[in-house]
Amino acid sequence: MSMTESSTDPTWSDADSADAAQLRAIGYEPVLARRMSGFGNFAISFSIISILSGCMTLFGFGMITGGPRVMVWGWVGVTLAVLLIGLSLAEVTSAYPTSGALFFMAHRLGGKGWGWTTGWLNLLGLFGIIAGIDYGASEFIGAFTGMAFGFTPDKWGLIAIFAGVLLLHGLLNTAGVRVLDLFNRVSVWWHLLGVAFIVAVLFLVPAHHQSASFVFTHYANGTGFKSAIYVSAIGLLLTGYTLTGYDASAHMSEETTQASVLAPKAIVRSIWVSGVAGLVLIIAFLFSIQGDAEQYATEAAGSGYGGTVTAPSLIMIDALGQHWAEVLTLVIIVAQLCCGLAAVGSTARMVFAFSRDGALPGSPTWRKVNKRAVPTNAMWLAVVVAFILALPSLWTIQAYAAVTAIGTIGLAPAYVIPGFLRARQGKSFQKGVWNLGKWGPVIGYAASVWVVIEVILFCLPQGSPVTALSFNYAPIALVAALALSGVWWLARGRASYAPPAGSVEAEQFADLDVI
Repeated sequence: MSMTESSTDPTWSDADSADAAQLRAIGYEPVLARRMSGFGNFAISFSIISILSGCMTLFGFGMITGGPRVMVWGWVGVTLAVLLIGLSLAEVTSAYPTSGALFFMAHRLGGKGWGWTTGWLNLLGLFGIIAGIDYGASEFIGAFTGMAFGFTPDKWGLIAIFAGVLLLHGLLNTAGVRVLDLFNRVSVWWHLLGVAFIVAVLFLVPAHHQSASFVFTHYANGTGFKSAIYVSAIGLLLTGYTLTGYDASAHMSEETTQASVLAPKAIVRSIWVSGVAGLVLIIAFLFSIQGDAEQYATEAAGSGYGGTVTAPSLIMIDALGQHWAEVLTLVIIVAQLCCGLAAVGSTARMVFAFSRDGALPGSPTWRKVNKRAVPTNAMWLAVVVAFILALPSLWTIQAYAAVTAIGTIGLAPAYVIPGFLRARQGKSFQKGVWNLGKWGPVIGYAASVWVVIEVILFCLPQGSPVTALSFNYAPIALVAALALSGVWWLARGRASYAPPAGSVEAEQFADLDVI
């Protein structure tokens, strides 16, 4: 397939649109095809958040890091904190609706250093998110084949399934934004109806349910650590990891109509809808736990990393029987596959945009797009890096939790830096059409405080005793990414990294607020 620097699709032309005018005012010439609606923009963030991916793949982890009490109330608290981050990011997205999104916002509001650091953090987090989503899907596929066909893949089999899932997502993403948009639309309804179906079955079919006291107050600790405060704190990773990926709405803004309004709305909507649906899903699974709670918590958590059966699958088998467990596991797998597809698409746009501004080694290669206006090279780079990040799972069962932590500690700071810089500007910030008014700075600073706490928590050891195999290598990945960015900055970045110096007067585009 031939590669070009711009779209050659004769059916696409947004040269006269207000969106294109705003993009040119910011400093970029339109290259990507603007074919995504507001619902499609919401759909990609909702699909990447994917409560049927994050909640399910880390359910076993949650069962031993505080258990039901932390899983339920931690979910509520972290969701509210994430909503603050999303509100702050949405406000800045309205002023700067570009594929580069976070790093471009940080550059405009704080300078090249802020933009450079934000971009590299965003990349690390997005690569980690792809690895976490698709490896988690591979575990569920392995659980399904074990239940349905008696074939339980070992660690090499899981890696092979993981590679196949990544390849599938790469191939589908080459088809163009319309295909991605279609899958994302299907994904929204699959998630919502799937959650409703799973919850209904879990409440109606089992002969026994746990008490409300167990679901909302029971504490469990299988980490080896003695401190309940410490264990509960690291247990927040379940929610922190799940509620990530909503920056996709910003990354897809150059392909979305009325982006300065619809992209911010999509960011906020994807968070609160996921928060409500995820809470219902977690509660339903907790009510369905059978047998001795303490013994079950340890067994379920261990199975979540072994590649034999995931914790939710074990719950479903015990509560519903194998037939229902197979059906509901298939529902979860389809949702996870849609989630991974959306994550690869979003990450490809980020790599494309960062390369467009000369920030990555080999930028001329990664910023090219194919005849369907898809940044194909950037997309395959994302697939390869995600595969590499998951390879430590061949040596340690803690690798998956570390990968999810990498995604979280990479994305959370990247999400909040634009809001922090906007808050620092105060009244001098040039607001977009969608804004928070006088509450913008307050929300930006509050979100920043939470992110500092979150990053520290998710860099901590997740099991005791701490050994070479149980060590949380997420902070090493973070330091390595920042070190690479620093070395590249000194070698080439200072000269090659050159975001446009355009200016945007958001009031010129107020007519976009038609929703």
